[in-house]
Amino acid sequence: MSDEQRRLAAVMFTDLVGYSSLTQKNERLALELLEEHRRIVRPIVARHNGREIKTIGDAFLIEFGSALEAAECAVEVQRSLRDYNQQANSARRVHIRIGIHLGDVLQRKSDVLGDAVNIASRIETLAEADGICISEQVFDQVRNKLDCPIENLGSRQLKNIDYPIDVHRILWERNETAGVSLDSKRIAVLPFLNISPDPKDEYFADGLTEELIARLSTISGLKVIARTSIMRYRGTAKSVGEIGKELKSGSVLEGSVRKAADRLRVTVQLIDATTEEHLWVQNYDRQLEDVFAIQTEVAKNVSDALETQLLGEEREHIEKKPTGDIGAYTFYLKGRYYWNERSRDALEKAIKYFEEAIKRDPRFALAYSGLADTYIVLADHGYLPPSDGYAKAKNAARKALELDETLAEAHTSLGWILSWEWDWRGAEEEFANALRINSNYATGHHWYSIHLGMLGRLEEGTRELKIAEELDPLSPMIHSYGGLVYLAARQYDIAMKELDTALELDPNFVPAHANRIDVYLAKSMYEEALAQMERVLPFFQPLSAAMKAEVGSVYAIVGRTEEAKRILRECEEASAHERAEDVNPQTLAIIHSELGNKDRAFEWLEKAFEARTITPFLVKLLPQFDAITSDPRFDELMKKVVGSLALTRE
Repeated sequence: MSDEQRRLAAVMFTDLVGYSSLTQKNERLALELLEEHRRIVRPIVARHNGREIKTIGDAFLIEFGSALEAAECAVEVQRSLRDYNQQANSARRVHIRIGIHLGDVLQRKSDVLGDAVNIASRIETLAEADGICISEQVFDQVRNKLDCPIENLGSRQLKNIDYPIDVHRILWERNETAGVSLDSKRIAVLPFLNISPDPKDEYFADGLTEELIARLSTISGLKVIARTSIMRYRGTAKSVGEIGKELKSGSVLEGSVRKAADRLRVTVQLIDATTEEHLWVQNYDRQLEDVFAIQTEVAKNVSDALETQLLGEEREHIEKKPTGDIGAYTFYLKGRYYWNERSRDALEKAIKYFEEAIKRDPRFALAYSGLADTYIVLADHGYLPPSDGYAKAKNAARKALELDETLAEAHTSLGWILSWEWDWRGAEEEFANALRINSNYATGHHWYSIHLGMLGRLEEGTRELKIAEELDPLSPMIHSYGGLVYLAARQYDIAMKELDTALELDPNFVPAHANRIDVYLAKSMYEEALAQMERVLPFFQPLSAAMKAEVGSVYAIVGRTEEAKRILRECEEASAHERAEDVNPQTLAIIHSELGNKDRAFEWLEKAFEARTITPFLVKLLPQFDAITSDPRFDELMKKVVGSLALTRE
């Protein structure tokens, strides 16, 4: 008879937060807290029919026959520890993370093995201090049965797990933040202070900030706040504690850089945002060409200080030297500096600097990736026709990946372009590659969310949006796009809340103002929509044919028929003489539909699909197209378009 037995089980993994660090500082206290932790947890496990498999240092491995019993046990454990902590002094408080997964396990003698155990241990690392994370399999069993809200954290790629896992968080306290410590492994790299003799070297300080964010982002055990949110704290008078609370980051990295001729002096310090104590401080006084070694050392020291294990491929990535030519690297940093400004003039300067970097080092993959990103922004902002901008971006992205296939940014750029070309399978592969390489890349999650929305996959798109917002919480662009996602989901109040957040971050953020018009129209708040349109139009003077069409569609929906007809005539005349991209055909389809010209509406909609300015899946979701999609002819047109596309891909 075999000693091995397989069965389905709910596996719980727990971990005592900060135990390894405390052991080094005060081993006796660490051991006392470990015993206190076990004293509290064990009786609760027994009450919920859990079986303690083993302890691994400060961790528990526990098996349950029911996912609900495991989840209820986890909630009671956290609540009991909260009650204990309220009576204990700060040095003796106990904080744990809990992860739960439901899956097949193999019992070998007294031990339990298998993927379910591995996944539970990896999910546990995603939980914040005092947090509980569960897999989708557990969520399916406990939804509507657990007396706690559950938040979807989206799909995550876990260490040593070949496929992504959907993860949820149990909000066991009504006030989610009450009594919950900031997660030390959620880190914010603040803008480095430029103390160089030449103020024009600001680009170098910004570049160092961005490069450190990029290197730390490849460490899967960390959650790293994106640059967009970080740069809002340039020159701030806020304390590290305040910034940590705003970004929900338990760790903050800050520093300064002084560049003089070929010498470089960098000071870096890692700070606990909860206590504002320094965890690690280092000064570097090196040659300029040693900048890559400095970045590598900082990333390794941060990983060590936060007790995050570096995988082999992660170590290789942070040790990689992108170019052997420091002059090429300097041009690259200048290119990124101007790319981040986003104006037309700045983007054109960025192209020149990236091209100079490539001239100095034709194998500098990051420079090609920067070039791809710049052409994409030029096209997306209307400074270049998409067909021109995306063609150049595609060539640059492919060259970057030819030189270095581990660039998440280049995979993301290529995925964006392929999605625009309606090569949806290819786009999906590129986004998957990007997020496998760097799960912390906020832009990757954001653009992947847009791709999924274009395909009508709203639930998946919303999950990616939430991850993007978690990684880049102060981005008006991401929140503005969130307004469109919830508009398509017909959750208009949430859509407006997203847009309000975007405008709180940037009161002059035009996309958020424009998107509010669509939400007002969907809610039949026509006076508010017209007032909002009057607020937006000054940003677009003189009006292009495309913007005139947008105005005409608003007039058509609110019933200002004569004005809509006049604009329609002007736009149709313009479309006969100007580039097809200058007048979006789907907008003219909306006007014709609202005016009762259904035949003409379908003619323009078919032109939109031919020009690929919008997908049939998205048309089916957006409320402004309801009068068209309710017509039986729409489903026939959709089958025709999608069917012909499938044939071209075979």
